[in-house]
Amino acid sequence: HEDRFTQHRYKADQAFELSNDKSPVAAYLDIDRIVELCVQNGVRAVHPGYGFLSENAGFARKLEDAGVVFVGPTVDNLNTFGDKTSAKELAIKAEVPVIIGSDDAFSTPDEAKAWIDDPSNTISYPVIVKAAMGGGGRGIRIVPAAEDLEP
Repeated sequence: HEDRFTQHRYKADQAFELSNDKSPVAAYLDIDRIVELCVQNGVRAVHPGYGFLSENAGFARKLEDAGVVFVGPTVDNLNTFGDKTSAKELAIKAEVPVIIGSDDAFSTPDEAKAWIDDPSNTISYPVIVKAAMGGGGRGIRIVPAAEDLEP
């Protein structure tokens, strides 16, 4: 209801109310309800917009399983590129230049410190740390020194 005057609503051929009893954000994230509405109303394709479910492989899979086209990357692409470690591995395999960094994700700050301190690596502080599953820039931080490499 709150988005009734937004461009994505009034420019659409059809619009369906997702939920009366949830906040707008919760309604937009209710994958099962969205898929249910698609099936009930013969929706053939869904463009997820930007943010919310646009990079959600689970949403794309549920639409695909229901026979609805997800207008966007494939489920496999969402899975591959949603995980920064697998995305980097694919880029290296495709001979795309990547910045110097670890080949694998670290589980603890101590693992990261040990890798950075290893003389065989050509890296030193400051470093940039990126959460493997963070999206939209979340989880990126500059670490000026070893003592700053804590969660």
